[in-house]
Amino acid sequence: MTEFIGVGTPLTDNGFRDILQSAGLEAAEIWSVLSVETSGCGYLRDRRPKILFERHVFSRLTDHRFDEDDPDISQRTAGGYGPSGANQFDRLNAAIQCDRSAALQSASWGLGQIMGENFRPAGFADVEGMVQAMVASEDNQLRAMVAFLDKQKMIGTLKAHDWPGFARRYNGPNFAANNYDGLLEHFFDRYADGDNPDPTIRAVQIYLTYRGFNPGAIDGFAGDATRRAIVAFQQSTGVAQTGKITDPLLEQLSAAA
Repeated sequence: MTEFIGVGTPLTDNGFRDILQSAGLEAAEIWSVLSVETSGCGYLRDRRPKILFERHVFSRLTDHRFDEDDPDISQRTAGGYGPSGANQFDRLNAAIQCDRSAALQSASWGLGQIMGENFRPAGFADVEGMVQAMVASEDNQLRAMVAFLDKQKMIGTLKAHDWPGFARRYNGPNFAANNYDGLLEHFFDRYADGDNPDPTIRAVQIYLTYRGFNPGAIDGFAGDATRRAIVAFQQSTGVAQTGKITDPLLEQLSAAA
């Protein structure tokens, strides 16, 4: 389990802006994709990246050698995911015992849920390097996602707000079954007026989660649940209970995490 636990650094304001500028994308466009893919957060509470293990990819990459003996992790058809979160790492670790490289390539990773087998278009020389980057920070996760979009010629589709076209290429031909395009449009409409998630608020929410305090949704908006979690954290550390998000609070939370 500990192999995939890193610092889990949340997305930074500077990192987010630099990545947007390099790709020529608007904040609302990126936040829309992130909101659909991982509810806006790239890590579990234990600081492992969010993943989804795909048994059909593992089966293909291993020439179906494990289909008969290990059907839970290797089948020609997609599905059989089971619960999200830690269960996906149980499946990944079982696959690693059979073929490490194929296993890492058979999971989607981080904020943008980029498949490990796409390590090259995501900007990495090998899948191990991609996984290390995903473990380290959300800036890395977002940079890999945007590199993948650029390499696969999807930046223009996203900028054109062609939601079905983007959904088909990014999520697959069955995108409509999960209303993927509709969700993209929904979140874009929500963010298009400039009321985007705040990376600093979001980082505070993530660090609170790591520390075992519940800030509610990790969405970059400071609601009542977030303020209550800040007060609880401040109480536990013996500092003034302001419930306010400040740079010193972020520094204290990140150091504690």
